[in-house]
Amino acid sequence: LLRAIISQNLKSWEECLTFVEFAYNRSVHSTTGFSPFEIVYGFNPLTPMDLLSLPMSERLNLDGKKKAEYVRTLHEKVRASIEKKIQQYTRQANKGKKKVTFEPGDWVWLHLRKERFPKKRRSKLLPRDDGPFQVLERINDNAYKLDLPGEYNVSSTFNVSDLSLFDVGHDKDLRTNPSQEGENDAITAIRRDPLALPSGPITRGRSKKFKEALHGLVLSTQEMFKDEGNPAHEKLVGGLREYIVNIIQVQD
Repeated sequence: LLRAIISQNLKSWEECLTFVEFAYNRSVHSTTGFSPFEIVYGFNPLTPMDLLSLPMSERLNLDGKKKAEYVRTLHEKVRASIEKKIQQYTRQANKGKKKVTFEPGDWVWLHLRKERFPKKRRSKLLPRDDGPFQVLERINDNAYKLDLPGEYNVSSTFNVSDLSLFDVGHDKDLRTNPSQEGENDAITAIRRDPLALPSGPITRGRSKKFKEALHGLVLSTQEMFKDEGNPAHEKLVGGLREYIVNIIQVQD
């Protein structure tokens, strides 16, 4: 409003402040349906047009009790108007958004907000996400408690907007549903695992997928390593050894 009034006369902005303030306080706001001045005092301030011989507002001559009742009713109308406007804004903001919820036991990525993790976001080149972390408790649809290591020194409760689902992949299904007799689908899953990255630069997106696949591989093979008497144990170890060599070559 001030910019529109002063136009090119930038040095005269101080002289316009009084008029801009009056115009703002006298204008009806779309959210409340009333002017800020009327909400506070119960009537609008006089303008030069009011100096003419026109009928004065009835509310200017009300006694104290009636005026207080009018202001109370006015505030109720303003509150209802604001709530209605908020609902409209909420519907517009949530239009097209998909509701995301997690359950205890799910694994999620955590977005590292700069104001909450200043040390981990001190450089633009540092990762903006960390994890995956396991969901311990769903407080409500918007807040979740994570199994966060103590070294972070922050509250373990996060908003759903800072979380994204960790996709382990299909390795578990390949192992629990063997397709051929005498073979271990764990080895097949390793050969088809997305960790076998093609040659080329390691971008941020590919690094994240690489980390997801590696963590999924560790989770899904953890139980198999507990029993070294398993006939497929040596074969699995050999496959993992070959796989790690390929990973090192890709990183180099």
